[in-house]
Amino acid sequence: MTHRARHDEREDFPGTTAGLPGRDAVSGRGALLEFVGLTLAAGAFVLFVVRPELSEGLVRALAAQAAAAVG
Repeated sequence: MTHRARHDEREDFPGTTAGLPGRDAVSGRGALLEFVGLTLAAGAFVLFVVRPELSEGLVRALAAQAAAAVG
């Protein structure tokens, strides 16, 4: 059986706050944002597979906006 010692003194280097009491490394909000991001990424992937002309139109629109911003 292994015993892991936990140091009570505070470290002087910047790090995560997961070891501090009352501070979670992953909060519920982070899980929700991860789910929303993955859902958006999956939806975009499906759109680009089902309708590839949309990606061409998006590239053209971004290029036109970049050219207008430069010129």
